[in-house]
Amino acid sequence: MDIQTMENWLWSAACAIRGPVDAPKFKDYILPLVFLKRLSDVFDDEIARLSAKFGSEKARKFLEDERQRGKVTLVRFYIPEEARWEAIRRQTVGLGQYLTDAMRAVARENPQLAGVIDMVDFNATAAGQRIVSDEHLKALIEVLSQHRLGLVDVEPDILGRAYEYLLRKFAEGQGQSAGEFYTPREVGLLMARLLEPEPGMSVYDPACGSGGLLIKCHLRLVEKYGQKDPSGHLQLPSTVAPLKVFGQEINPATFAIARMNAFIHDIEADIRPGDTMRQPAFRDGSGRLQTFDLITANPMWNQKFPQELYENDPFGRFRYGVPPSSSADWGWLQHMLASLNERGRMAVVLDTGAVSRGSGNQGSNRERDIRKAFVEADLIEAVILLPENLFYNTTAPGVILVINRQKRHPGEILLINASQLFAKGRPKNYLTEEHIETIAEVYHRWEARQGLSAIITREEAARNDYNLSPSRYVSTNGKEETLPLEEALVRLEEAEEERAQAERALREVLRALFPSEAAREA
Repeated sequence: MDIQTMENWLWSAACAIRGPVDAPKFKDYILPLVFLKRLSDVFDDEIARLSAKFGSEKARKFLEDERQRGKVTLVRFYIPEEARWEAIRRQTVGLGQYLTDAMRAVARENPQLAGVIDMVDFNATAAGQRIVSDEHLKALIEVLSQHRLGLVDVEPDILGRAYEYLLRKFAEGQGQSAGEFYTPREVGLLMARLLEPEPGMSVYDPACGSGGLLIKCHLRLVEKYGQKDPSGHLQLPSTVAPLKVFGQEINPATFAIARMNAFIHDIEADIRPGDTMRQPAFRDGSGRLQTFDLITANPMWNQKFPQELYENDPFGRFRYGVPPSSSADWGWLQHMLASLNERGRMAVVLDTGAVSRGSGNQGSNRERDIRKAFVEADLIEAVILLPENLFYNTTAPGVILVINRQKRHPGEILLINASQLFAKGRPKNYLTEEHIETIAEVYHRWEARQGLSAIITREEAARNDYNLSPSRYVSTNGKEETLPLEEALVRLEEAEEERAQAERALREVLRALFPSEAAREA
């Protein structure tokens, strides 16, 4: 199935439940069914393979014996008869309850799918009415029946592509903050090119959303080391160690999709639910944070956390400074740094203000001071300014910050101004393969190119008060940098926070100098 065919197919599926379901909820009903159809079609393929090898009756007996022993090895997942696609397609009454029961039956037979495939109640009601009627579900199933999703029919990336397509479509149509869960595909591919994962490495995303950035690292490894199987699909040979994949996601529905995404790619991923900043899920035997070779992430930009979270952190994550309440960007970076091993590298997408806020201000500024500490510790390897209007929750450009505990060029920072490397799209701009290749090439070759990149020393960063915005060092056609509205609001909040802090400090000084006046006021 090519991309255009898949997109047309999924759009038809969305239209089948249009009306009773709001566009942002399309994926909640469609993706579990796409996942089940993939599992069912693959199961049919595996049964056909076993039947060709042993005979159909003997294959059925082998499989049943394994089920009785509680350990199925002949197939990836055992799909009970009532949950196989043709059985679902034959169902004519009570379809909502039948689908819900079928999903639960699959989860019972395959405990690793519990909390993944059985999250949706297809029979759910609101205000006494079914959310999706049996009639609409029947229409959806008929649309999804138009294509097989077996081993030779589609690339393993089908679910990831399906998720991205559905999320993009509702983001375009509804103007909602899809970027909270979705990083544009080409940005994920660029990050994987920057990290260039090697066999057996561990890779972690503490805000993994649907798992897209982790999948991109896996796909990059397959692209570099894979071999074509008989159906023409690239697969890692048994001699190449796969990545060890770890992720945490706070949203339960998105966590389930991340798990589906990993299963569909045949990745043994450890994805856990929960709030990473308050309760990081990955710890070693002594309770300290587990560390990884690579980290790839796009945490929510300018997230707000109370100061107490940083000041009372039991994991010692924020040793480079306490971020302001107005933006957790440098809080996330410090959590990830604490999760990197001694040779670890990470690529993180953040708001552009994360690399410039506070520089040039009189007095202290929390983000600038943390940035200074990172530069002085020689942790920042590169900053890449992306074009405007790539992301779905903002028109503002983002930056990719590359942190490396073992820098290839100590004392230097590579700044790439890729703001002009984009193709116009509707409604969003995008990076082409050529743009991705250009940026990756400049990074890996460590090149200063006129109008695209510059290499600065730590001393030069200090002279510019630790402003690491690539547009400050690399001019593109003489255009001046403009401040996006969202960024202006964050800076205003931060200034207000600093003003309030200064007022509190002043009151403390006045109380110490004039204790009698303070007592009279009290």
